[in-house]
Amino acid sequence: MAKKETFESFYQKMYGNRWLTLKEALLKEREPVAYIDSLIKPYYLDEASIIAAKQLPLKSSDTVLDMCAAPGGKSLILVGALESGSLVCNDRSSARRARLKRVINEHLPKEKQALITITSHDATKWGLYEQELYDAILLDAPCSSERHVLSDPKALQLWSVNRTKSLAIQQFAMLAAALEAVKIGGYILYSTCTISKYENEEVIAKLEKKREGRYEIITLETSYSESLSYGSIILPDLSNNLGPIYFCLIRRVS
Repeated sequence: MAKKETFESFYQKMYGNRWLTLKEALLKEREPVAYIDSLIKPYYLDEASIIAAKQLPLKSSDTVLDMCAAPGGKSLILVGALESGSLVCNDRSSARRARLKRVINEHLPKEKQALITITSHDATKWGLYEQELYDAILLDAPCSSERHVLSDPKALQLWSVNRTKSLAIQQFAMLAAALEAVKIGGYILYSTCTISKYENEEVIAKLEKKREGRYEIITLETSYSESLSYGSIILPDLSNNLGPIYFCLIRRVS
């Protein structure tokens, strides 16, 4: 079966009759919105990303980790809530870190830049080195990003059912590491821009099996979102072309 047919079949099975309208919405060009809070110039991003990032509860003095921070839009949102706290922005890719640094330098005043440290660690192993250190963690995990796959033939050739399953394994490892790195009572916001259930609610379902009793899921109600078995998703066919973005907020309890 050709790659495009395999892709279509995979999501048709996952979304049923909704797939055709969802695919049509994913193919439409997005209109980013200007985010300006605490910035020296606007940063343009999907409104759904703003909605998701703002679900991470932050106090002005919190120690915060953005585990997969590049290109940096969500980092700008997080640091806007901090005054005397700190934000660690992490990404393993040197090219993505370079872009992250440009975004931070071009959009943040010096006093906000001073709150940020940029690192290059393997997020799947974070909990081995730093445990119970952070008040809040954003894990905006690398994912299948079907909007990009649908619009880029090269990305389609890289896509496979095995790849989405492999990404889900990596995402779970990152989330499990985040659970070790966050303080008891602290929050983790897990998010992706994929529509694959393997990479979204099934990652949380696996955490439920493997880390039962160590966290609780916080119910969220946001604009445009649909509730899932675990977490919420904003899909473009029902949100005026916002998203997709999946997000689930958990709080470590033990």
